[in-house]
Amino acid sequence: MDQAALSDLLTELISCWENEVVEFKRGKDGFSANDLGKYFAALANEANLRGRERAWLVFGVEDKTRMVVGTTYKLDHAHLQADKMQLLNGTGSFTVRDIHVLNHPDGRVVLFEIPAAPRGIPISWNGHYYGRAGESLVALGQDKLDEIRAQTLANDWTAQLVEDASLDDLDAEAMKIARERFVVKHANRFSAAEVAGWSDATFLNRAKLAQNGAITRAALLLLGSAESAWRLSPHPAEITWKLEGEERAYQHFGPPFLLTSSQIFTRIRNIQLRLLPENELLAHEVAKYDQKVVLEALHNCIAHQDYTRMARIIVTERPDRLIFENEGSFFEGTPDDYVLRDRMPRRYRNPFLTQAMTELNMIDHMGYGIQDIYIRQRERFFPLPDYDLTEPEVVRLTIHGRVVDEAYSQLLMEQTGLPLADVLALDRVQKHLPITDDAIRHLRRARLIEGRKPNFFISARVADATAQKAQYIKTRAFDDPHYEKMILEFLRKFDRASRKDIDDLLWDKLSEALDPLRKKRKIGNLLSGLRIKGRIHNSGSKSKPEWRLWDKQRTF
Repeated sequence: MDQAALSDLLTELISCWENEVVEFKRGKDGFSANDLGKYFAALANEANLRGRERAWLVFGVEDKTRMVVGTTYKLDHAHLQADKMQLLNGTGSFTVRDIHVLNHPDGRVVLFEIPAAPRGIPISWNGHYYGRAGESLVALGQDKLDEIRAQTLANDWTAQLVEDASLDDLDAEAMKIARERFVVKHANRFSAAEVAGWSDATFLNRAKLAQNGAITRAALLLLGSAESAWRLSPHPAEITWKLEGEERAYQHFGPPFLLTSSQIFTRIRNIQLRLLPENELLAHEVAKYDQKVVLEALHNCIAHQDYTRMARIIVTERPDRLIFENEGSFFEGTPDDYVLRDRMPRRYRNPFLTQAMTELNMIDHMGYGIQDIYIRQRERFFPLPDYDLTEPEVVRLTIHGRVVDEAYSQLLMEQTGLPLADVLALDRVQKHLPITDDAIRHLRRARLIEGRKPNFFISARVADATAQKAQYIKTRAFDDPHYEKMILEFLRKFDRASRKDIDDLLWDKLSEALDPLRKKRKIGNLLSGLRIKGRIHNSGSKSKPEWRLWDKQRTF
């Protein structure tokens, strides 16, 4: 928001004054991180219960007089933005959408924009749930807690209890690893010794995997033993890895998914690749696939699979890429919303499973996972991922394991500060996919692309690496006199030429950015131009031309 929009927003918030989704504070230097977290969790929960998209915590306004008095809270921008990570750590998976600063005539105002708690997932601060009673901060009542949890519980396949299932149906190694991951996730709240002292039932409840000690489908998916997978029948709890190419292989993996996701990664052939930056002697060595990228993609499949469709998750390994497939449409928004617009999902297909995976540090549920996959691929100088949503109720994600266009990789090595939006557009150029007119104008102004729509390519100043020079010459068009000279030289040597002779002469010399129809027109225009200039004439017919020089001895 710009300053005018922030000023209008503040006026609107003050006119409505405090309620369960707006809180005003003086915001003195000594405002504690713990108090900030409590108000943040309370406002997020209340926004959920009231059907609001967001709540506001405002520093710099006197709550009694409704006057702007200004605040000196964290004057340093970096320190202020650090509150986002602090809140994320205290809640485990949730933070503000943004922190705005308004330079009001009466003093500095800080506005925390707080998204509503996702449906079915109440927000806690350091393990405690908070709400509001009018203007007062209070513990979130059990009725409100139940109301939030019940929003999706009945429709969530992963939240349902498994009849007759017990702790004996869980894998011992998976339980051990789950406790370790939980400790890492909540290191600021619980010590390893404290978590080790919990009973299995207590741990499952704390990790959001059980309901009052009763085993859920989510618990069996993540921690269930292989022998207990039948309890989820007829829904196949299965991930299939298959290798396609000169060699073919496959393997099926079942619960516990907490362990099998890493086992699947070990099956993928992950060699080291060498990328040589321009004018450098030392190459960048990178793995074909980044482990965090692969596991993030696979964990997203597990979290967002529509298990009611009774299908498996499929991971296909091809020589140059990995393809991840899960059942169910892209549930909230589009992939670009999460890559470019910092969107946070408000709903989940499997909220119970999503929260459990968050507690075990497998995913976050702020929507940062997709953006992280793109950023990590960009930092490795590789093509960006591709989402394919063309088939109804199926999501396919492709992770590339090789360079598509060396000019693109060279550019990322040379210009590490390019905005992600520009990298996305350039990635589409290297894959010969369409880009918007706005992106075309922007990339042209930045001299990052050349060519004519729709045949763009990375520009010459980027494509000056040795391996790219030949390709640039092929796609770069010569001036018309260059081609005219070739035609005249041919006629001097061979006296005459049919249209096929001229086509054969020039076809491979024309820019590869031209399609066959445009190449034909280009050659026709060159011949017409020479005829009009009086340099050549057609001694044959219109349907079967025979081109000759007007004066064979004449030098042009």
